Amino acid sequence: MHETGLCEAIVAAAVRRAAGRRVTGLRVRIGGHPVDPDVVAQGIQLAATGTVAADTTVDLVLEPMTVACHECGRSGPVDDHVALVACPGCGGVDIEVTGSDDVVLESITVASAGRAAV
Repeated sequence: MHETGLCEAIVAAAVRRAAGRRVTGLRVRIGGHPVDPDVVAQGIQLAATGTVAADTTVDLVLEPMTVACHECGRSGPVDDHVALVACPGCGGVDIEVTGSDDVVLESITVASAGRAAV
C-alpha cells in the first residue's frame, strides 16, 4: 500500500465532506496489508496542511488480514507482505488469506458555530 496516496485520498474525502468547516477529528479503518500507524497518521497530518483539516486528530483502527496454512495448520495475522504468499511458519504456499483490504473514512468531526459536531 502506498501511504502517501492513501493519506492524500483520506484528507481529500474529509475536506469534501466538511464543506468548508474546520475538521477537528478523523476516524479511519484500514484493513489488509500491514501499515505503520505512525507513518499513516503523520502522512494524514502532512496531507492536511493548508486545508480545513490541518491539525486534525487522527484515530486509526487497523484490521490486519489473517493467513491460515493448509499444510502446517498455523493461523495468525499477516505481519508482512511475505505472509500473503507463503506461510510464515513452514514456508508452504497452500494458504488462505482472509480479511478486508478496505480503507474507510468512518467519521469526521467538524467545528460548527463554536461547538464540535459529528
